[in-house]
Amino acid sequence: MDPALLRERELFKKKALTTPTIEKKRKEQEKDIRDEPFKKKPKPSSVSNGPKLDMVNYKTMSGSTQYKFGVLAKIVKHMKARHQEGDDHPLTLEEILDETNQLDVGSKVKQWLQTEALVKNPKIEVTSDGRFVFKAMYKIKDKKSLLRLLKQQDLKGLGGILLEDIQESLPHCDKHLKSLQNEILFITRPLDKKKIVFYNDKTAQFPIDDEFQKLWRSVAVDAMDDQKIDEYLEKQGIRSMQDHGPKKPAPIKRKKPISKRKQFKKPRDNEHLADVLETYDDAK
Repeated sequence: MDPALLRERELFKKKALTTPTIEKKRKEQEKDIRDEPFKKKPKPSSVSNGPKLDMVNYKTMSGSTQYKFGVLAKIVKHMKARHQEGDDHPLTLEEILDETNQLDVGSKVKQWLQTEALVKNPKIEVTSDGRFVFKAMYKIKDKKSLLRLLKQQDLKGLGGILLEDIQESLPHCDKHLKSLQNEILFITRPLDKKKIVFYNDKTAQFPIDDEFQKLWRSVAVDAMDDQKIDEYLEKQGIRSMQDHGPKKPAPIKRKKPISKRKQFKKPRDNEHLADVLETYDDAK
């Protein structure tokens, strides 16, 4: 064979081996399609491409229960503060939200405040025209009304009033309490260390012997109720105070009326025939 042809043949084979064929590409594509389900999918990026959540909008969402009660607590606190400063005129819901810088609340929250939250709150009172005002524990406006209330408590035997209730109810409380320092008494309750205000009834002040005071304070009655104290006094031959009080009159027992069947009828005398009647004893 011609050596030139042989050389061309060898060169063609080498070129064919180095050049990729279409059939090989097709096989590789089919292999990729078969292996595609088993390939690992790329992990989604941690940073989302969507719109970011606005914290201001989140706080004002109508469905957030915590946000709604936060708005309510701020309103009640503001109404209490303005009452203690002497501002007791009622306000509308819009005026309250304006004074508390909460005009950005949603319509659903406003509806909830207007119809449910403020109406049912024990510290808020609704006027006839739909306005709101703070509802204090006691309706007192000055030192005269406070002193009158303490006197009524003392006369009825109800004791004193918690200082915190007076501070909540009375505007400018500290000033009025200072002016009444000679007419009221402060007692600290041992259980919770809360102060109680009493009316200082000077007519009940009388000197007591020191020895009697020592004896009185030496007797511990903290763990005893009234019934146990009465039993102890009876064992010592002392009658309790309830025996010396005014006794109620015993109920009068009324006799039952005798029935008509059992009533005894007396015989009637013929007094109108007294002159006509004659006796025949002598005729015998």
